Formats: sequence, C-alpha cells, structure tokens
Amino acid sequence: MKKKFLVINGPNLNNLGMREPEIYGQLSLQQIIEYTEIKLQSFDLNIEWFQSNLEGEIVSKIQSSGLEKFSALIINPAGYSHTSIAILDAIKMLNIPVIEVHLSNTHAREGFRKERPVATGATSIIEGLGKNVYHTAIYSQL
Repeated sequence: MKKKFLVINGPNLNNLGMREPEIYGQLSLQQIIEYTEIKLQSFDLNIEWFQSNLEGEIVSKIQSSGLEKFSALIINPAGYSHTSIAILDAIKMLNIPVIEVHLSNTHAREGFRKERPVATGATSIIEGLGKNVYHTAIYSQL
C-alpha cells in the first residue's frame, strides 16, 4: 500500500531563499520540495505539500487531513510554533504520527524560540538539518 504524507509549512516559509539565507539556506520552498521528492523517489510515496501564512488555514488543513488516510503529518509551523494553541489542539485530534520539523536549530537561536507549545503535541521533532529535514522526517515514518 502506498504511504501518503501531508507536509504543512507555516508563515514566511514561502519566502525561503530570500529570508535570512544565513539561517534558512539559499533554497526556495519549491526547491526544497523538489529536492525532498528526488531524495525519496525510490519509495512508493504520495506527498501532499501545503503552505499558508494564515493560522486558520493551517488548522483547517489539519482538521480535513484527519478524514484522509495519511501515514503521518510533517509540520513546520514556523513562527506559529511559539504561539499557536489552535494548531496544537488540531494536531492532538489526529491518530497518526506528527513530526514537527525546523530547518534551523531553534535551541541555538533566540530564547523565545525554545518555547514551542505546538511541539508538545508532536510525536517527534527534527530540526537543524536545513533542506534535509523534510526527507529525514518522512523517511523516519517508512
């Protein structure tokens, strides 16, 4: 049976490659998507990608994902990692693994980035691997 993954990206990740490239890297989100899919092409997978700058759209996407047969949710909540109880509550309703990912090592950055309520609802957290974080998260669920 083909495994299916939902990958959600939060605010400002649509500006990867332009936004603080010394922290987030030179690649755009589209280039990271292409890189990830190439790295995983030998597996029989279906990966659905979603990005929004709006918290409510992310919550709605998570809620609707529960109705489909995903193997896992990979989520980079970005700035919402530190503030969104709504996203936390939505992922707590899921009965699938939830892997929170971050391109940078949030623990080596500003103090406020260490507080992540959304992470308390995650099965695991992978961070600091740059463009490799997405395929690593998906691979961890194969």
